[in-house]
Amino acid sequence: MLIPRNPRVLGFAESSQACGRLAVDSPRDPIAASWHKAFMAATIRNAFDPGFGVYVHWPFCLSKCPYCDFNSHVRRGEVDEDRFVDAFRAEIKHRAALAPRREVRSVFFGGGTPSLMAPAAAEAILAAIADHWRLAKDVEITLEANPTSVEAARFRGFKAAGVNRVSLGVQALNDIELRALGRQHSVAEALAALETANSVFARVSFDLIYARPRQTPSAWRKELELALARAPEHVSLYQLTIEPDTMFERMFKAGKLELPDADAQRALWDVTQEATAKAGLPAYEVSNHARPGAECRHNLVYWRYGEYAGVGPGAHGRLATKHGRRAQAAERHPEMWLTVVETEGHGLVEDELLSAEQEGDEFLLMGLRLREGVDPARYLALTGKKLAPSRIAELIGDGLIEYARDQRLRVSSEGFPVLDAVVADLAA
Repeated sequence: MLIPRNPRVLGFAESSQACGRLAVDSPRDPIAASWHKAFMAATIRNAFDPGFGVYVHWPFCLSKCPYCDFNSHVRRGEVDEDRFVDAFRAEIKHRAALAPRREVRSVFFGGGTPSLMAPAAAEAILAAIADHWRLAKDVEITLEANPTSVEAARFRGFKAAGVNRVSLGVQALNDIELRALGRQHSVAEALAALETANSVFARVSFDLIYARPRQTPSAWRKELELALARAPEHVSLYQLTIEPDTMFERMFKAGKLELPDADAQRALWDVTQEATAKAGLPAYEVSNHARPGAECRHNLVYWRYGEYAGVGPGAHGRLATKHGRRAQAAERHPEMWLTVVETEGHGLVEDELLSAEQEGDEFLLMGLRLREGVDPARYLALTGKKLAPSRIAELIGDGLIEYARDQRLRVSSEGFPVLDAVVADLAA
C-alpha cells in the first residue's frame, strides 16, 4: 500500500512542534542563516506557520476495531476519570515547563474514543492547558467521537466544555461494511449523529475508509456522494491498509481477507479525487479534503512540521529547544502510564534529540503529504544541505513532483498515489 492512511501510523498524531530548530549554533550556509534569522524574528503568523498544538490522548474504546493499530484499549469496568484527569494535569504542567510561553493554536482530543470521557473531564483538561499556556483567540479544539446515539447526546456538554470542532468516525455508510469493520454503530446512527453534530458545532468533520474488500469504484462513488452531501466543510478519506498486530493482519495472512488490487485501488483513488473536487472539498493533504479555509489546523501543525506537546498514554510530541528538536513519547499502557505519572510527575519514556538529518527526513515525510508542498529553503535551514538537484530534476521529469508559483516543492497529482516512493527518493 503506497498511500499513508493517517499521520498516526507514522507515530505523529497518536502522539501525536515553533517550526524547525530554534537554534543554529553555527549556520552552515548563508541562506540557511538568513532564513533562520527571519523565522526567529517573525512575530506575525504567516500562511505556512503551523503554530503550537497540544495533543491529548484518551486511550479507551468500547471495542477494538480489527483494522486499528492505534493505542486503544477496552476496559470492562469503570475508568477512574478523576485519577486520569489529575495525571493529565501533571503531564501538561511537565510539558509546559519544557515548552514555556507558547500560544496554543490547536488542541486535539484523540484516541481511543475521547467522546467516552465525561464532558467535565474534557473541560478540566482544557482548563489545565489554559493555566500553563496562552490560548489563541481563535484556538481550534477538536474532539474525536464515535457516532453512537449515547455519545451524540453528549455533544452539547462538550461544546460547553470548550470543544468547537468534532470529528466523527463514521468509516462507512453501509451496515454490512460497518459490521465487517467492527464498528458499533449503524448507518442510521451515523447519519443521526452527524446531523446532531452539525446542529451543535460550527465545524464538523468525519472519516470514511475505502478500498475495502470487494469494493468497486461505482459502489464507492455512490457511498461517497451520499457522504459528501452531508459534509459541511471537511472529510478524511483513508485507504484501508493492513497494519501490524491487528485482527485484519491475521485474517489477511490466513487468506480470509482480500483487498482490491493495485489497479482497483488506483481507480478508487481517482473516484475519491473526482467526487471531492466536484463537491468543493479538494484534497489539501493525501487523505484529507476541505473547503478552502476549513483545513484541520491541528493536523497542519504536524504536516507543516510545527511544534506540539503530546500528553496521555502513548502520546508523541515534538518540542523545540535551543539545542534542537526533541522527539518524545509517553508510556503506552494506560494504567502503567498512570502509575508512572503519579510517581515521576510525567509519563515520558522517550525523549530524543533529533539529528539534522532526522529533522530533514521528518520534514519531507510530513510536508510532502500536503498539496501545498514544502519550502526547500526550510529543508536547508533544518539540515544544512540542499535537496539534491538531480533527484528533483528526475522526479519532475517523471511528472511526480513540481514547483508551485511560490517555489515550494510539491507532489503532483500523478505523484500522490505513489507518495511513499516519491518521499523516499527525494530524501535519499
